Amino acid sequence: MKTIQLSNFGLDNLKLVNTEKPQPGAHDVLVKIAAASFNYLDLMMIKGQYNPKLTFPYIPCSDAAGVVESIGTAVTRWKKGDRVTTHFIQEWITGSKSIPIFQSRTGLEKPGVLSEYISVSEEALIATPANLSSAEASTLPIAGLTAWTGLIDYANLKPGQTILTQGTGGVSIFALQIAKAMGVKVIALSSTADKLARLKALGADEVINYKDTPAWHKEALRLTNGKGVDAILDVVGTDSLTKSVYAVKADGFVGLVGNLSGAVVPFNIYDTVPNNATLRGISVGSRESFEAFARAIELTSLKPVIDRIFPFDATPEAYRYMEGNNFFGKIVISLN
Repeated sequence: MKTIQLSNFGLDNLKLVNTEKPQPGAHDVLVKIAAASFNYLDLMMIKGQYNPKLTFPYIPCSDAAGVVESIGTAVTRWKKGDRVTTHFIQEWITGSKSIPIFQSRTGLEKPGVLSEYISVSEEALIATPANLSSAEASTLPIAGLTAWTGLIDYANLKPGQTILTQGTGGVSIFALQIAKAMGVKVIALSSTADKLARLKALGADEVINYKDTPAWHKEALRLTNGKGVDAILDVVGTDSLTKSVYAVKADGFVGLVGNLSGAVVPFNIYDTVPNNATLRGISVGSRESFEAFARAIELTSLKPVIDRIFPFDATPEAYRYMEGNNFFGKIVISLN
């Protein structure tokens, strides 16, 4: 079978190679991958910024969807022909996670998904939402579930409230879509007129150009009559976290999601005192939460936003496109 492997750090070291098709164990499922989607985490892994002790050869990418090809002798959850989507933290089924559970991540401690076939535990999959193609479903495991877990499980978002989103990556666009499906007002940040117009077309109630308005937290306060927003999923990190804290209301929620500008924040803890802000790290979510998100997708007919779909053999070019940071939504690889 064909597989994308990384032989050393750097995008130039991604190669399409032929390897043996994996054989599922008793409790495993062999999945024929139809599509995979990228996350910023992929670039960090490929460049050596996340795990500099990575063992090579390495198969990148964490999110995929496809069809069950065969099952192990003890598998009860799936049958041949089922449409399935991968679950990122494979052993996190329900409740809170432990450190050992956290260390079962697809594309990190577990092999990645950029292969024609993968073998995974039957517990590490969910049923693909009926209204989505495999390409659309492949965008869900990290970006979609992070937005869902942050807003629904942790921020406890309610209709009539207000959130602020940052940029046009997967998490932020899913957050916008989830919020609008719930009847929540959205203030969206981006840096170009074109992207701001597209965010408005997706349902954003207000938009702010953060380059023209670097003190965007003050504009968010103005747009909420001084109250502040109910929740923010902060995907930027170093350059934005203090502003996120200032932009939320009393007892507001700031979900710590990404580190596009860095992970170390020169943060004064007393910045949280005036409004009693809650800051919480979000590490995607459980399979139970993922299955709830999938049901919501079917009920609301939510459709993920895909920027571009690249063929399998153009994977290096697709990662370079992601590196350019001009995409809107998710970047997908088709293996069909």
